[in-house]
Amino acid sequence: MRIQVLLPSLALAAALAGCVAGPSPYDRPRYDAVPPAPAPRMAELIVYPARGQTAEQTDRDRYECHTWAVRETRFDPSRMAPVEYSPPRERPNAPPAPPPGSGMALGAVTGAVLGAIIAPRGDEGGGAALGAIAGAIVGGVSEQAQADAAHEDAARYDNRLAARQGGDAAGAGGYRRAISACLEARGYTVR
Repeated sequence: MRIQVLLPSLALAAALAGCVAGPSPYDRPRYDAVPPAPAPRMAELIVYPARGQTAEQTDRDRYECHTWAVRETRFDPSRMAPVEYSPPRERPNAPPAPPPGSGMALGAVTGAVLGAIIAPRGDEGGGAALGAIAGAIVGGVSEQAQADAAHEDAARYDNRLAARQGGDAAGAGGYRRAISACLEARGYTVR
C-alpha cells in the first residue's frame, strides 16, 4: 500500500526536479579573479645639489631624509614589491554555486517523501503534497539566504581590497612629499 502512494510522490518529485533552471550568469555571484589596481610605482627621485654638495653628502642626505620620511608617513617604498613581480590578487576560492532552483526542488522532494511517511494511513497522497509545498518553501528560503551571504562575502572582500590599494597609493604620495620637503630644506632641487 505504501508503494502505491510513494509512486505519485516520486512522479511529483521528478516533475519538480525538471523545473530546475540551468545556471545563469546573472543569477549567481561571480567568483572569478578581480584585476587589482596597479600598485603605486615610486618614480625615482632626481636630486640636484643646489649648494655644491658632494656625492657622498648627497647620498647621506638622501638616506637621512628617507629614514625621516618613512618615520613620518609610515610608508617604506623599499618594502613594496615591483609591479611586475607582485602576485595577482584573486578572490578566495568558493565552491561552485548550485543551479538556481535546486534548493527548492530538493526541499520539495524531501518534503514529499517525509509527508507521505508521516501522513496517516490512507492519506499519504495529501501528506506528500503538503510536504512538497512546505519543503519547496523552506528550500527556496534557504537557497536565497545562501545567495545573499555569498554576495555579502564578495562585497566585503572587494571593499577590503580597494581600501588596501587606496592606502598604498596615499602612503606613496605622502612619502614622496615628505622626502622632497626634507631634501629641499637641505638645499637640493628635487624632480
